[in-house]
This record gives sequence, structure tokens and C-alpha cells, in this order.
Amino acid sequence: MPASLRTCLTAVALCLGVSLPSAAREQTRPTVGQQLEGVLFWPQAERDAQFRRMSERFPSDRAARGAQSHALPAGKPLEVDGRDGQAWLADYMAKNRIAGVTVLQDGRVRLQRYALDFSPQQRWISFSVAKSVTSLLLGIALQQGQIHGLQDKLGTYIPELRGSAYADVTVEQLLTMTSGVRWNEDYDDAKSDVGQMYMAACVDGEAHVLSYLKKLPRQWPAGTHWNYNTAETDLLGILVQRATHRSLAAYLSEMIWQPYGMASDAYWIKDECDGSDSGGSGLSATLGDYARLGQFMLGGGRIAGKPVVAKAWLDGAIHEHAQTDAPDRGYGYLWWTDADGSYSAVGIFGQMIYVNPSRGLVIAQVGSWPAATSKELVAGRRAFVAAIKQAVDAERKP
Repeated sequence: MPASLRTCLTAVALCLGVSLPSAAREQTRPTVGQQLEGVLFWPQAERDAQFRRMSERFPSDRAARGAQSHALPAGKPLEVDGRDGQAWLADYMAKNRIAGVTVLQDGRVRLQRYALDFSPQQRWISFSVAKSVTSLLLGIALQQGQIHGLQDKLGTYIPELRGSAYADVTVEQLLTMTSGVRWNEDYDDAKSDVGQMYMAACVDGEAHVLSYLKKLPRQWPAGTHWNYNTAETDLLGILVQRATHRSLAAYLSEMIWQPYGMASDAYWIKDECDGSDSGGSGLSATLGDYARLGQFMLGGGRIAGKPVVAKAWLDGAIHEHAQTDAPDRGYGYLWWTDADGSYSAVGIFGQMIYVNPSRGLVIAQVGSWPAATSKELVAGRRAFVAAIKQAVDAERKP
């Protein structure tokens, strides 16, 4: 059947509600990869409704919680700018389509609010916050000896990369997004690399990201230029899974979720081609457990007083290794760094785990921004964090 005729018949059938033959249905059904790319262009109502259901919409692995939960006791309510913190927070959340915010200080809840009919028991997709979690899992694998060193070449762990521009890129260069391989991360452009990385058909049971990245050319010498690249964090996820012989969800459950005491199961979206968990995105958890993850980082990656994260990773993760396109922010090992010693995991559409050691602060936020990102939305988030810091500082004044 000619393609044009098949398209016309498909359109008519869909409009009339007519059942198509199975072969025609298969040709018109979007792949999981195409559906994932389509998330970037969902309308607002769909984002609001579906960001809490991503593990139901997409094949996912479960990170099981343990028997005990790490308590987050209530603290003194935080006053922001001399105002009622809850009223101020409600205004911020309404303007920015924020579904939930938790502010911890010294492990106690100082401020918390939910919106968009989101509840404490529901999970919310984290997008690029997952990058920072994948990096954390690498830090644990380094401590466990499953990854030998940060200067190891990627081809050592992923033989499929030998002969590509990634063959001699080091683990540390992958962690700092300084591989030098050409990449375009424009969320508004459907034809950018980030808009195309999951679109092709599966090749030989290989993860989407491997098939896509192997073909890309080098643009800069490795280690010399920072360029934000989601696909490389999927690649990091493959590295961790190859080294540990576990899915990211299973390793997260074993090393953090159960022993630290997360309150609910988390879920991690899988690549449809090889079944691996996607290291660059796809982690869904409750707001409370995102806050606990921040508290785990604030405590130096320790459980029951014992370090579970390699010191070399922790030192590198939360300190600037690469200058970014934002003059006041740096980049560590897939964690954003600030000049005051704070650091954060952030994702498109408003997701954030923020850690400020000098103030004992953790801020967890999930949302459904009206755009994936923009200067205005990022500025609003940073103003929100600044207001929280000012409120804490005001309490310390004589």
C-alpha cells in the first residue's frame, strides 16, 4: 500500500473510530522513545495531571523502600520576610505551577506545602534531578570498588564505544559534561539532539543512547569545554549498571533507599531497547523522599555514621569543576554549585533538590512550570531560594 494512501486511511479511521488492521495499528503507534520525547511538548493540563503518573505510563523499575523510615519531624514554622510563610509560599507556587515544596533545616520541616491536587503519598517525575542521583550511585560504586577510578576510559566499561568519539573520554569528563562531543540540548527544538535521541528504532537490542551517541563527532578536545548533555548521563547510567550488574533502581534501593529509610518506593523509567534504566531522567519519588535524599547529601553521604560514598566523588561532586553559561554557577559531578558552598540537583519544569551546608538547609521542590525552562522561571526559583536563606539568616541575628 502506498504510504500516502496508508496515511489517509489511518487518519480517516482515527476520526471515525474505525478499528485498523493490527499491522496498520503497529505502524501508527508511537514508540516509548517517541512518547518520552513528546513529554517536552505536552500542554499544561497534561503535565499537571501526568507528571505524577510517569511510572504508570512508561515501563519502569521499582526502587523498593525498607522497613524503617527516616523521620522528618516538624520544626518551628519559618517566617519569610516577616510574613506568614504559608501565604507567601502559596503565592510563589501558584505563579510557577509548583506541586510541592519542603524546606528542612537541621533535619526538621520548617516549611511545607502541596498544590495541584498533589499529595504526600504520590510520586512526581524529577527529570534531570535523576542525573545527580545517577552520579551519586557512581560515587557509591567507586566506594565499593565496582568502578576503579575516575580516570578510567569509558571504553573499558562500555566496549560498544570503542572506535567512537567517546572511546577515550574519562569517567570524570563524563561526570562534568566535558567530553567535547558535539551536542545540542535545545528543549524547544524538536530536531535538536535532545529532541531526537530516543526517536529512532531500536538497533540490535542496544540502548537508544548508545546507538545515537556512537555516531556523533568530536567538537572540542576532551576536558576543555562544558556542554550540557542529557544523553551522556544516560551513558553514565549504563556505565553504573554494567559495573554493578544491577539496574539503577535496584542499586538505589540496595544502597540508599532501604538503608537510609526512604518512606516510599521510587520508580525509574527503562529504555525500551535494552531494558536499562535511563540515567539522565525518569526517576519518580515522593516529595518527602527527595527531601531525604538532600538530607543524605547534607550528612556527607553517611548511613549509620559510615560513609557509603567515595570521598573523591563527594569532594568533586559539590565543588566547581567546570564553568557554565551562568556566570554565578558552576558544575561539579552532575551537581550544580554556587559560590556560597551550596549545591543542587535541578530538572526541567521546576524540579529541585537544594543543599546549603552552612545553614543546614535542604529544599525539595517538584513542579510543572509553563515551559521546560526559561531565564524568568530560573530567576524565580533562585529568588525563592534566596528568600528562604534570608529568612533563616534573620532568625540568627541578635
